Amino acid sequence: MQIFVKALLVALLATVGLAHAQEWPNRPINLIVSYPPGGTADLMARTISTPLGKILGTSIVVENKPGASGQIAASYLAKASADGYTLMLDASSYSVNPSLFPKLPYDPNKDFKTLAVLAQYPNVLLVNPSFPAKSVKELVAIAKAKPNSISYASSGNGSAQHLAGALFEVKAGVEMQHIPYKGGGPALNDVVGGQVPVFFGSVASTKQYVDSGRLNALAVTGKKRASSMPNVPTMAEAGVPGYEVYEWNGIFAPAATPAVILIKISDAIAKVMQSAEVRDKVLSLGGEPFQGNSEAADKFIKAQMVEWAKLVKSGKIAVD
Repeated sequence: MQIFVKALLVALLATVGLAHAQEWPNRPINLIVSYPPGGTADLMARTISTPLGKILGTSIVVENKPGASGQIAASYLAKASADGYTLMLDASSYSVNPSLFPKLPYDPNKDFKTLAVLAQYPNVLLVNPSFPAKSVKELVAIAKAKPNSISYASSGNGSAQHLAGALFEVKAGVEMQHIPYKGGGPALNDVVGGQVPVFFGSVASTKQYVDSGRLNALAVTGKKRASSMPNVPTMAEAGVPGYEVYEWNGIFAPAATPAVILIKISDAIAKVMQSAEVRDKVLSLGGEPFQGNSEAADKFIKAQMVEWAKLVKSGKIAVD
């Protein structure tokens, strides 16, 4: 009797959920962005918002909630109603925060459902033209001959650039000196100016310096060459196998959102990402559209969490 009642209850809940999903959406959807206007995360949110709204039959309102490496937006999403009307577009810091901040105001493994990874953005290893190394192998040779003699700049402790450099040290078997700045702009300016020789930057924000000869690109950090820098080898091609680093943008929903609604959203996102206009935008930002559904996206993000946790622990990396 108890089994029958339980089965009936499950069936009733499923029916209620299906009815709710058939009515959804009947008002605008808020897409919370974890970073300020103007950056890649914001650009991607605004690129997909209109076509995504057309497919879902409603408007998508982009709202920036920056701060604390994405924690403010994630905290907001964790407290939002699980009705499909609040989503979040976050960046790769999402997978790093659990290891950098042991007391997060949310649990990424319990509070959210991964809907999609939109795109992956490889970094590029850059050096000032005055630096003697003209290839990754030459840089590694210098670093091994004189440990800690080479400095690399980043936008701060625990930043994407810092982690890219720290992983390079591990994979290449070298020791370098990390120089943290308060922001990527000042760090990049000092590398261009010659004060610090090495930088791991995004392809999109540094391509102009490479094209003008103000920086030399030694390798990109993805599995394959960046379409916007086709002549720059991958790290594996350049002699550092097993090195693969991406910044990325993903979309998340509250974990308790009905499954039928999650499927509707993830299917709509997949259609948006297949459009030529959106794919061209991703390529223009130095990225590549993510290949895979929501399950593949979730698997990718969880693997990123594991990898960065190992690096943060072994490198004793801490935020300011």
